[in-house]
Amino acid sequence: MHDYRYHAGFNRLFSHKQLTLGFILPLNAYPHSAVPTLNDQAGLLKLTDEAGFAGLWARDVPLLDPKFGDGGQLYDPFAYLSYAAALTRKITLATGSAVLTLRHPLHLAKQANSVDQLSNGRFVLGISSGDREIEYPAFGVSSDYVDRGERFTEAFHYFRKAAQSDFPQHSSPRFGELDGTTNMLPKAYREPVPVIVTGSSRQNITWISEHSDAWLYYFIEARYLAPLLKTWQEASQIHSKDGRPKPFAQGLFLDLAEDPDFPVTHIHSGMRVGRNTLIDYLDRIQGMGVNHMAFNLKLSKRPALEVISELATYVLPHFPSN
Repeated sequence: MHDYRYHAGFNRLFSHKQLTLGFILPLNAYPHSAVPTLNDQAGLLKLTDEAGFAGLWARDVPLLDPKFGDGGQLYDPFAYLSYAAALTRKITLATGSAVLTLRHPLHLAKQANSVDQLSNGRFVLGISSGDREIEYPAFGVSSDYVDRGERFTEAFHYFRKAAQSDFPQHSSPRFGELDGTTNMLPKAYREPVPVIVTGSSRQNITWISEHSDAWLYYFIEARYLAPLLKTWQEASQIHSKDGRPKPFAQGLFLDLAEDPDFPVTHIHSGMRVGRNTLIDYLDRIQGMGVNHMAFNLKLSKRPALEVISELATYVLPHFPSN
């Protein structure tokens, strides 16, 4: 358990009883395609940072599955976040999420700490177990799909040991042995890179609350959110440094309507909504204990620039970054 009060990225995202806003990459609206155009991403990355948003989340999609229908930001998340680090100053750079079961934890430790160094401590590592079964044969681990929860925990402990310890000793049946004669460099910028589990990742809430520094969850309606948050808060405060519940974040597909008072209309894993109604909704879930909301613009009917600008002008002032 680490104290992340001095980790720039973690603190930009999370504050007790306060909601911040960010985006799931790419900053692109592509409702009728699996592949984004990625037009003017440099300008949009700079805009989110300069406007004062809290975080940018890059997805880990190694292979385009037409049935899944979304290639994410296309580029490798760590390469892309290194690019974003050079273009931005304050915004947190996160994976949302790295597929821990399909990346060797030693490579992952080097990738995560490298981005943290290059961004001056602004990197946060979101991890998942990977639910797209079609990817497992390509990585030669088909037999582990059913047992991916075990593969996830094994990779997690190897990653933590390699990323944080000097000349570590660790043995893993699936991933190999560290015998204490070598060291993985670089280490993180200052504090160890915070790690955030996404969804359940085939773990129970007791394991997540003990080992994860926060919890990133999918969009669910507010009526189902309250009991989930209550369970998380009770479980996580036992393992937190200050006795408070650990942070809780969500992702949301957002289709921002031009009518500012357009009512909440549910779409796939998100909502079509006007900005005033969105403010009311975000204020409600802030009161419930949600600490960060990451907007995914894939299903937006309006251009990304238009949506980001409207959110920055009218919504962000109600939920400022830390």
